[in-house]
Amino acid sequence: MFDNLQDKLGKVFKDLRGRGKLSEANIQEALRDVRMSLLEADVNFKVVKQFLAQVQERALGQEVMGSLTPGQVFVKIVHEELVALMGDKASELQLGGKPPIPVMFVGLQGSGKTTSVGKTAVLLRKKGRRPLLVPADVYRPAAIAQLKQLAEQIDAPVFESTTEMDPVDICAKAFKQAELNGQDVLLIDTAGRLQIDEQMMDEVARIKKTIQPAEILFVADAMTGQDAVNVAKAFNDRLEITGVVLTKMDGDARGGAALSIKSVTQKPIKLVGVGEKMDAFEVFHPDRMAGRILDMGDILTLVERAEAAIDEKEAAKLEEKLRKNQFTLEDFRDQLQQLSKMGSLDSLLSMLPGMGQVKQLKNLEVGEEELNRTVAIINSMTPEERRNHQILNGSRRARIARGSGSNIQDVNALLKRYVQARKMIGQVAKGGGGGMLGGIPGAPMPGGGGGGKKGSRKSSKGKKGKKGKKGKKPSFTFPFK
Repeated sequence: MFDNLQDKLGKVFKDLRGRGKLSEANIQEALRDVRMSLLEADVNFKVVKQFLAQVQERALGQEVMGSLTPGQVFVKIVHEELVALMGDKASELQLGGKPPIPVMFVGLQGSGKTTSVGKTAVLLRKKGRRPLLVPADVYRPAAIAQLKQLAEQIDAPVFESTTEMDPVDICAKAFKQAELNGQDVLLIDTAGRLQIDEQMMDEVARIKKTIQPAEILFVADAMTGQDAVNVAKAFNDRLEITGVVLTKMDGDARGGAALSIKSVTQKPIKLVGVGEKMDAFEVFHPDRMAGRILDMGDILTLVERAEAAIDEKEAAKLEEKLRKNQFTLEDFRDQLQQLSKMGSLDSLLSMLPGMGQVKQLKNLEVGEEELNRTVAIINSMTPEERRNHQILNGSRRARIARGSGSNIQDVNALLKRYVQARKMIGQVAKGGGGGMLGGIPGAPMPGGGGGGKKGSRKSSKGKKGKKGKKGKKPSFTFPFK
């Protein structure tokens, strides 16, 4: 999401870091560039003005001017002020008290309320909660059916409402049902409109008065920029929301909503949608987001995703194989599948420090189609062939291509990348360490004639792979480490 802002700020800070001393003129010039970068990212102009005033006050003092590394201190100040701008620390959902605990999702039509309800249910169940999904949008065509389909997809209970029912009655009856059935959280999908109107506001106000929700979450589409901020303020003035959910944070929006909404509403961003899958939903961490904007990386989120996706016992087995350099095509396949659970490859690489400046990594994705093709190719091999790739002669490769519905070029490309991965694993084993990028074999995966961009191959074993060695060794086994 913050690619453009990251690039522009990166140029500003690169120039500052190259200076041994900073003058007031240097700082003012840098602040002007930061201001333009933020405005172009669609950040609210009042928020930009306040943010720069705070940065300037600190930057023109002894904190920067008297430092031996003024450029680095300036970047540190910007990072700290960005964190403060977005909320200082993560804000969890407040679900204390006697169950069932009602949680309302409000916002305009198309902002992602219904999907966010389903994703929140997935998130809460991981924490041992028993949510009940409540479809209270009786106006939008198929809104009730959509939530029921999502509930079926994630195997969650849903209240049986109809378009003839009053939304307030739906919520009241759902509350009683949850009490009887032992569900401890009500996730209420309220109606939206294409724009704010008095009828919608009256309805959600009546629901609030009836069920007294512990949380009123305003759902905003991050792609809408300043419009999301203005609508959030209107909802907050009327309902006094408790927090914000930002959807489509994995998109190519400029990011202005994420940087503005907390300052304008004085309510924290609590959850963010980071993908289309139902488990692509995370607690919002301002410090981590600020680190990603400034290309400092977000190792903690990367570690959390890996720990959630990778089985510890399997990781231990893989680590033992890597030590003995026994990494087979079966291991290669299994690690690719685990990697896909953590999100797109470009989103993972963006969490590593310095990756924002590597142009070859922009828009780098391991698509589901490419992953399925890779798995199909490996599954078309015999167990002996998966254990020993060196026996794969021309006739065997032709048979595998036919069996997997691909072509020989695809098979050759896969084997080439597998061999590259083995070589890198061998280098890591000899060196006694290694970076997380060291073994990622030049994605995208083989497909469409087996190629892949040259830049992608370079990025898989180039300079950035070495950077990971300097960091703290993670507690999990990353694919191809």
